[in-house]
Amino acid sequence: MRSGEVARLAGVSVRTLRHYHQIGVLPEPHRRGGGYRDYDVHDLIRLLRIRRLASLGIPLERIPALLDEDQDAGDVLAELDGELADQIARLTRQREVIAGLRAHGTAPDLPPELAPFLALFAASGSTADLSRIDRDQSILLAHLYGEEGMPWLTRFYARLSAPDLLAAGTDLAERFEALGDAPLAAPRDATPAAQQAEIDALVEAFMTRFAPVLEEFFAAEPEPQLGDGASMFTAYEADSLSDAQREVLARVGRRLDEST
Repeated sequence: MRSGEVARLAGVSVRTLRHYHQIGVLPEPHRRGGGYRDYDVHDLIRLLRIRRLASLGIPLERIPALLDEDQDAGDVLAELDGELADQIARLTRQREVIAGLRAHGTAPDLPPELAPFLALFAASGSTADLSRIDRDQSILLAHLYGEEGMPWLTRFYARLSAPDLLAAGTDLAERFEALGDAPLAAPRDATPAAQQAEIDALVEAFMTRFAPVLEEFFAAEPEPQLGDGASMFTAYEADSLSDAQREVLARVGRRLDEST
């Protein structure tokens, strides 16, 4: 039989047949006078055995030992079964994550643990710009805290999205966003009075509504250290927020530090 015929009978392509020859799993048969490989029924049987083993997921490089050395297949099958169990678990987890993202209508690039809370923020009336900032910050924080810090971050987001804070947080976020188009080009004492009054009011409103909650949360759940990653978060704020917004955050941060 020529290569095309034996490949057809075995249900493989000629290219696959040649690959088996190249890696040594299927010895090359004798060639006829015209240079064609001459396959016989034994070659076909070996090819069928190779195909069967490969269909189980056994790596090609391990197949010769099973075919030629009468190696006990028990260990190979046990190892293969373990690998398949790991793959099934991984795929099951992927499907669960996808189902959660679909259920909450959130983008697939979000950390799945935080996606439900970001969906709540968006549903509470968050604007497109605020949703973008929430998304970017969540992705960055999830990366910086890592797997070890993700449980803490998830509990923090859960607290912020609790019903007693969600409405207040949305209102403050809208006022915070309104400062985005009002940069502080001059020193603070030269800031327009109306804008400075809003900054002062926003800081006080945040401290009144959120400071007690945050102090209680951080006392019970110490925040993991970001280390060098804190500079990345600062860089994001510098690129994404106005001077007025950064002043609000800086003053709130100082007030929180003073209160702890």
